[in-house]
Parts: sequence; C-alpha cells; structure tokens
Amino acid sequence: MTGKLEGKVAFITGAARGQGRSHAVRLAQEGADIIGVDVPRHIPGLPYEPGTTEDLAETVRQVEALGRRFVAAEADVRDFDGLRSAVDAGVAELGRLDIVLANAGIVAPAPTLEMSEEQWQTMIDINLTGVWKTLKASVPHILAGGRGGSVVITSSLAAIVVQPNIAHYAAAKGGLIQLSNVLSKELAPKGIRVNTVHPGTVLTDMVLNEPTFRLFRPDLEHPTQEDFEEVARTLTGMPTSAIESVDISNAILYLVSDDGRYVTGTTHVVSAGLL
Repeated sequence: MTGKLEGKVAFITGAARGQGRSHAVRLAQEGADIIGVDVPRHIPGLPYEPGTTEDLAETVRQVEALGRRFVAAEADVRDFDGLRSAVDAGVAELGRLDIVLANAGIVAPAPTLEMSEEQWQTMIDINLTGVWKTLKASVPHILAGGRGGSVVITSSLAAIVVQPNIAHYAAAKGGLIQLSNVLSKELAPKGIRVNTVHPGTVLTDMVLNEPTFRLFRPDLEHPTQEDFEEVARTLTGMPTSAIESVDISNAILYLVSDDGRYVTGTTHVVSAGLL
C-alpha cells in the first residue's frame, strides 16, 4: 500500500528526540525521506539538556528501519549558514524538498520583569528568528522544485492562552502566527501551503522538568511529575494530563499530505480541550 507521502522529502529541525523524532518517524511511515538537524550542545539558562548526537543517531536508526533515507546534520537554528549547508546537502543527496517542519524550540520559565536580557534574547533567537532562518534556508528548495509543497511551523497553545512566567516564549510563539500568515499569502500562488500547529502540553523532555512543574504548581516548593499531571488534568476537557508526540505528528501529517491540500494560513490546535 502506497503511503500518503511516497516519494516526498521533508526537512525537520529539532529532530533528535521528542516531537521532532516523532514527526520524522511518522512521515517516514508514510513514505517520506528525511533531512533532519539538531544541536547537541548545552544552551545557557535551559532547565534541561538538549538532544545529543546519540539521540539524533537513534532518530536516523528508527527512520532507516522503516526503509526510508535520512540525511542528518548537527546545526543550530540560530546559524543560517549551518542550516543552509544541511538543507543543501540533504537535497543534493535526496533530490528534492517538499515539506518543511520548523519544529525546533526551547522553553525556560521566568517572571517577565525578572528574566535576564540573555534569557529573553536566547528565546527570541531560537523560537522566532530561528524559524525564519529555517524557512529562508529551506523553502527556496520547494520553490525550485515547482511542485508545490507544505510548511508547518510549531507554535504553541501559549500563543493563544495566557499563562504567567513565559512572556518571552509566548511572544516568540505568537510572532510565529503572523510569520506563517504572511508567508502563506506570499507562497499560495506557488502552491505552497503554510500553517502553524499549536500543541498543548506534550510529554517530552522540554516539559518533564521541575521548572515546568513549578509553572503548573506554584503552590509547591518541589512539585513532582505526578503533581504536575494532577493539575494538568483539571485544565483539559478530556481525561488526560498531557498529549503524546505522535498526536502532534498525526496532525502534521494531515497538514502536509493531500488530506489537507486546501488548508493554509491556519492555526491548528491540538490541546485535549485546554483551549
């Protein structure tokens, strides 16, 4: 049986683990080959460690186990030249580009008036400017193919729902909505669709750490994952505390496949009822 993405090639940032790995595997299951990047080094101020070289290698292994190809590179979304080199090399090897998933991002809670300039700037550089650099490095390859294509930018429910102590994160994720909207207008005549996806709380390493637990349970000095999940369940309209990465991957599959061929310029929310 032919997959929904047979013969297509997707470029994914933040591919080492979490949602990025899930997206790579899910698209590969539908026949896509993958170009994937991540940055395996510590980012100051981050309350968790980013994906490692070994994590990225594991994503490659899982995709190749499905019989698909994966061109991997270590690249930081703040480094345009590094991104462009990674995409160029991937397209040279795989022959085309059809899909871009600007997925890489970070979160590091801090009160608005107490966060440092470095905390603010790092968040904007990765979560907003890094997405623009990702698009600038990759989308021209879709244009050059002349076959149309699809771009999905990972925003967040935080761009829509107000929550304290993440002003820098919410500002960046909110900016992605208008970046996507403008780009969808510019690229529509070329048959390239652009959408944002807005996950609720997804169980990844970016969420499963004490600073995030405290964001949900400020009443506790050292909240646990169980404490976090308890309050998270009360915020949703469904009997779940958080969403799995594959739930976001399935939403993205809809947006990038022919199932969503007339969907562009939208904010696609997957929140388990939190919105």
